[in-house]
Amino acid sequence: MPLEIVRNDITKMKVDAIVNAANQTLLGGGGVDGAIHHAAGPGLLAECRTLGGCETGSAKITGAYRLPCKYVIHAVGPRWHGGKHGEREKLISCYRTSLELAKENKCDTVAFPLISSGIYGYPKDKALKVAIDTISDFLFSNEMTVYIVIFDKAAYQISEKLFKDIAEYIDDNYVEEHTDRRREQMRSLLLDEEMFEVIPENAERLAPIAKASMEAPTASSLDEAISMIDESFSEMLLRKIDERGITDAQCYKKANIDRKLFSKIRSDRLYKPSKPTVLAFAIALELPLSETQEMLMKAGFALSHSNKFDIIVEFFISRGNYNIFEINEALFAFDQSLLGA
Repeated sequence: MPLEIVRNDITKMKVDAIVNAANQTLLGGGGVDGAIHHAAGPGLLAECRTLGGCETGSAKITGAYRLPCKYVIHAVGPRWHGGKHGEREKLISCYRTSLELAKENKCDTVAFPLISSGIYGYPKDKALKVAIDTISDFLFSNEMTVYIVIFDKAAYQISEKLFKDIAEYIDDNYVEEHTDRRREQMRSLLLDEEMFEVIPENAERLAPIAKASMEAPTASSLDEAISMIDESFSEMLLRKIDERGITDAQCYKKANIDRKLFSKIRSDRLYKPSKPTVLAFAIALELPLSETQEMLMKAGFALSHSNKFDIIVEFFISRGNYNIFEINEALFAFDQSLLGA
């Protein structure tokens, strides 16, 4: 997918360019900076000596030497002084300058650390938001795959309030795996009976659906059964794009989906997507829960309260938050798969 958060050692990322959280001298230091210089070998330091340093908020590019990438982009992030000394603007500039350098050098894949969030003291949740917002804005008008590389859990943090709200929502809705399935099935049957016997208006409302289901045509052959297949996921997706009045590119970029994958889906009406891909498109199209469930069903899936991934996505949809990058931040924080391809 175009923007992905991964847990890895950035010096081992096989991408076109990795970004180094450098200091103004560009001559190495601690943390990510030291690790990159150590892995690259003395050739990197020798080239950095020729660059004459770098200003805060800017970046410079070098070769990668022993690293498994083509380039190292050295970005100098700001030190945190309370947030009232232009720190945010300088951090945004770090990401933008690095991305433009990657583009100029024809890089298709780039890996970033969370710049300034280490010894420079930039609060991790604020640093993450700057990174996500700036990178996602760039990707809306550029084709590139970008990774935010987190070395360990301690280096990653969403806002405390959001984490707490999601945790409470999970606690309120999560059905434990050890729930007695048979008991739940019996309860469901009793509820169905109550719908018809105790609440007459429900029976009246649902009767036409039940009748239509019983009167639905049955197939006498395999060919006839196949011909009766309902609207596919691909067909529903394209219909919804037209209904929303957006372009294909606007849709797949909002969904954090690669253009090549979207082309496959468009050209194959029976394409079988993954669940994260379906939900990514539902988010991009800003579908309510009922239509999200319908789109999932087209691909053979459903939202379930026995799945934390599903509950977290439901949390955002129910609150009208369709920012896929913010949703992925939360999913990563709870050790869940991310939305997208």
